[in-house]
Amino acid sequence: MKRKLGNLLLLCTTVCLVAVSATGCQINDVSDSKTTVTPAVDRKSGDNLTPITFSMYGATSNPNFENMESPIGKMITEKTGVKLKMEYAVGEEKQKISLMAASGDYPDLIFAHGNENILVDAGAYIDLTELIDKHAPNIKKLYGDYFKRLRWSTTDKSIYTLGALGVNEQKWEPATGFQLQHEVVKELGYPKLKTLQDFEKAIQTYKDKYPKIDGQPTIGLSVLADDWRYKISVTNPALFATGGPDDGEFYVNPDSKKTVYHYTRPEEKEYFRWLNHMNDVGLLDPESFVQKYDQYVAKISAGRVLGLSDAKWEYRNAEQALRQAGKLGRMYGTYPLTLNESYKYADFQTGGYSGGTGIGISKNCKDPVRAIKFLDWLASEEAQILNNWGIEGVNYKIENGKRVIPQEEMTKRLNDPQYSKKTGIGVYLYPFPEYGNGVLDSTGQTITIRSKDQIKASYTDIEKEVLSKYNASMWMDLYPPTSDFPVKQWGDAWQISIPQSPAYVISRKTEDIVKKRVPEAVLAKPEKFDQIWEVFMKDLETVGVHEMEEEFNKLLKDRIELWK
Repeated sequence: MKRKLGNLLLLCTTVCLVAVSATGCQINDVSDSKTTVTPAVDRKSGDNLTPITFSMYGATSNPNFENMESPIGKMITEKTGVKLKMEYAVGEEKQKISLMAASGDYPDLIFAHGNENILVDAGAYIDLTELIDKHAPNIKKLYGDYFKRLRWSTTDKSIYTLGALGVNEQKWEPATGFQLQHEVVKELGYPKLKTLQDFEKAIQTYKDKYPKIDGQPTIGLSVLADDWRYKISVTNPALFATGGPDDGEFYVNPDSKKTVYHYTRPEEKEYFRWLNHMNDVGLLDPESFVQKYDQYVAKISAGRVLGLSDAKWEYRNAEQALRQAGKLGRMYGTYPLTLNESYKYADFQTGGYSGGTGIGISKNCKDPVRAIKFLDWLASEEAQILNNWGIEGVNYKIENGKRVIPQEEMTKRLNDPQYSKKTGIGVYLYPFPEYGNGVLDSTGQTITIRSKDQIKASYTDIEKEVLSKYNASMWMDLYPPTSDFPVKQWGDAWQISIPQSPAYVISRKTEDIVKKRVPEAVLAKPEKFDQIWEVFMKDLETVGVHEMEEEFNKLLKDRIELWK
């Protein structure tokens, strides 16, 4: 009965929109139009469905965005009347946000990806608290007990952005690690893989035996330093391999709650010394610090990169291309490798939901009520199922009251790098409000398609074989469990923004130093490494790194107090 009513409502909505279109009025921006049009109205909710286009800036690119022309994109417009005109970051993220703040020229919606502080200080956002209270029951429901974590600070309780990333996520897959091709571990008889030295030995042995793959030179380890991605593939691994969780540019002492700029930790110096060694012996891709993202993806897609130090989401499309090409052995296992066995890889350490970075509505928004209602609809169970599962009868079917994805469709999902762009599935999840894996809908089914069983079913035969050889059934089994770590009272520190202040100016300077000195140290002759590292540390001290740490300590304390 529920499905039939839903189909009827969809038909009514479609008819309403067709009727509006039949008048000959093409309206993108209602507030800018001088033509008077009788609004289309959703018969169930009473919401205004008159077509409107919201401009939106995204500080991280989405290669799958399809201008809302996919089946899912069109259905979202049918349901809400909204289209999005997207602009994505080109070049350095902070520069665009800073220019935006200086000019006061803001799009309707903004995703600043960690640079929200710049816009808050400029007065760019509107406080969403009242809008949510009046118009957004689905947003309230989605964030639930974590709703107060959307507040900005102890001195400013405004809600400026809706937190990205899945709420109440049950984590069943590692987000980060060191990746090694299945062919490598299979060829070497499934060697021990605990430390960076184990990783290096496996790469060296296989590369010596197979200097070319499909006629192209074999690459041992490739890292990516293109723009902001240097943090993901070059510098974050230094923190992870020495026992730190993902707290961005800082390491938080779990006992004292004091923070340090993570590059200043002596143990991380030894990680970069190892990377320097990898370069010296010819195992590091010589193009690592100059290649662009598309070049990096192309190399991985060709199957000739043996090892990575990356996040799954960054190389996912390349791995899908390998799968589509039938190069299943050139896909990757992900391993929690550390500098030595005294460290624990903390990928599964948790701090609950952090809120933090997400979409905000600017003070220039043409219709804030329509905007919050649009975001609220995206947070609804209906929209979440649509964006995760697709369209009933097309992307999934109902069997015995349960959503089921046919095998043919699942194969497309797993193998086709263009699947999301073609269908729209997943395109309107991050950075919009979304439920995490494991959350159940009103019928008791998971809202996302990612369950433990589904994850296992998505593995290739060679992947299952590799896991079995390491006495595991899932990649998470190789990692230290959540119970091995204390809960982080501050959530994820990378979502704490430094406000416009002397500390913020210092943070810009330290980033520039990191981008200069880390590549210099890694690519230097080994005998020059210590000298360059000493200069690196002195540079950081000269620009005030310790003053920045003190300011971040206050922000961290404020976050812990805010969440009590």
